[in-house]
Amino acid sequence: MKYPKKLKKGDTVGLICMSSPISRKTEDRCRKTIEKMGYVPKLAGNLSTNYGGYMAGTGKERAEWINKMFADPKIDAIFCVRGGDAGSRVMEYVDFDLIKNNPKIFVGYSDVTSMHIAINKYCKLVTFHGPMVSSNMIDGLDSETEEAFFKAINADNEFDFINPKGFDIEVLKSGKAEGEIVGGNLALLSASIGTTYEIDTKGKIFFIEEVGETMNRIERFAYQLRNSGKFAEANGIILGQFTNCKNKEMSEYDEIKLFSDVLENVDVPVMYNIQSGHGDQIITIPFGTKCIMDTETKNIKFICER
Repeated sequence: MKYPKKLKKGDTVGLICMSSPISRKTEDRCRKTIEKMGYVPKLAGNLSTNYGGYMAGTGKERAEWINKMFADPKIDAIFCVRGGDAGSRVMEYVDFDLIKNNPKIFVGYSDVTSMHIAINKYCKLVTFHGPMVSSNMIDGLDSETEEAFFKAINADNEFDFINPKGFDIEVLKSGKAEGEIVGGNLALLSASIGTTYEIDTKGKIFFIEEVGETMNRIERFAYQLRNSGKFAEANGIILGQFTNCKNKEMSEYDEIKLFSDVLENVDVPVMYNIQSGHGDQIITIPFGTKCIMDTETKNIKFICER
């Protein structure tokens, strides 16, 4: 698995919307944010395009901008501006051979999950589950999120996942495991089953997060993964932020109790309360890189191989 080259001050960062659009005003704020960070922004032409009320252009249009950004030798990294909806429309038009031959930093989360899965799978390229420009960066990253982001994209060798202060890593099932870390948003992971970019968890560390879903819908998504063998095939499981996921009918039956049921008889170590996902603080995870998890020490380590 190839770790992309580091990002230096003065490098060019391509900004894309592979899902939903932003406003013209926000587009300008995104440009200024990247400049303030010390990079040269290059914006895709579809950022403020509104197709269907929730898409930044047709699936083909959005994919063409992804392909252009990877093909452009002047662009050193690609940051997703936001997530949203309809990223799945993009997938059939993305040129993964082109991406494989032009590896560079790729950052995003949420609806971007489909691209993480496919790039890891088909391009053997490490991607980054980390903060996005409109969703996070334009309002300023807190120091722990910012430090973790740059530590991940510019890593030299191994480094630890460190939760923000006040958040302890918790253990649902004990043990030690290692393997490539893969995953993303629960709804998108579930939706990948049966597609050409289906999540592959065999021998891997499986990371999952979610936002704004009711417990019955989380159950549906989680059991789709269980019934597809994705939990049993994994070496270990890491549960990230489940932001604004409430159970109005029985508040004490939360996502952790649900996953205790989902993972019954699944004999792998499981950690939770990992602060990565849709929360106020997002600690970056390098998908595709080797991960070692140890519930005894409550440590998660990533091995960067350049």
